[in-house]
Amino acid sequence: MNHTGTAREIEESPLFSTRFVVRLTIAVACLAALTLAISFGGRWFGARISLAGNTDAITPITLTIGSDTLRLPENTLRFPSQRKNGLSERADLYLTWPEMQGYSKEHRERFDDVSQSSGLIFLQVTQSTMSRDMSGRLEPIYSHLVEGDGVPFANGMTLHHLRADAGYADEVLLTAPRADAQDYVVRCALPATPQMATSGDCQRDIKLGRDLTVLYRFSSTHLPDWDHIDAAIRHFVEARLVNASATGR
Repeated sequence: MNHTGTAREIEESPLFSTRFVVRLTIAVACLAALTLAISFGGRWFGARISLAGNTDAITPITLTIGSDTLRLPENTLRFPSQRKNGLSERADLYLTWPEMQGYSKEHRERFDDVSQSSGLIFLQVTQSTMSRDMSGRLEPIYSHLVEGDGVPFANGMTLHHLRADAGYADEVLLTAPRADAQDYVVRCALPATPQMATSGDCQRDIKLGRDLTVLYRFSSTHLPDWDHIDAAIRHFVEARLVNASATGR
């Protein structure tokens, strides 16, 4: 037996076989691919969690509600189910105040943090079911539901207490005269202290377009801006009406 030849063959043979090297290379490549997938997948999943149903996309969404058509930025629509073109019973929106913008990374704290949500205004746009908006209902309806005389309130407003049997719980009615329009009217559940204010203390509805009712809610901390908020909402909705002959009422 040639022991010398056998020893030389052992010394000169490769430490790892070609098959083993190929398998090791494939295993390393798969591990690297898995690591990248986990990394990118984690970032994608984390982004989805942080958005929590919100979107910062500004793609125009065209919704037809009754006889009115609106083209709204996607990031202004609260619910993913409404972020598609077509017929809709309503549109639920949220906007920053005073910027009047939808969800964005710049202002995400207001959308994600309940304690900062007072910086938002919430809108619900539907086809009108009543012939009058809140200002138009002051004389024929609300005037019969208040008790006692109105008392002066801040920012040129008057506070009216609603009867206990009116069905409005602890809400009050606030009104203010306007030069070229019906009196401003809003219902509010005023907090005991400013710190207890929420994003939906006050609500008011207005009629816009051909046959739309826009119900909007905002924090009582913004009551000093009542006239600016009303005008901003009118402008926001009217600017996004596709109706060629749509006019506010």
